[in-house]
Amino acid sequence: MSAKRKDEGPMPFEDALKRLETIVQQLERGDVPLEKSIALYEEGIQLSKTCAEHLAKAELTVKRLSKELDGSLILRDDEADQ
Repeated sequence: MSAKRKDEGPMPFEDALKRLETIVQQLERGDVPLEKSIALYEEGIQLSKTCAEHLAKAELTVKRLSKELDGSLILRDDEADQ
């Protein structure tokens, strides 16, 4: 399940990464109460999954994109690569 904003769909990669960095900083300080730490950790796990999903989609797009001899770019169909 991806991290989502209220009724806006999946959180953009940059937003998810920034929030994840903030959570890591808070947890590293060590001054957060246990219950809050657990909640932040759970949120961080979801955010890391969101980032991984974004990166996987981007990687697939890059792999499918190929440059033709004349310099034009085409997006290959997944089945054409097999």
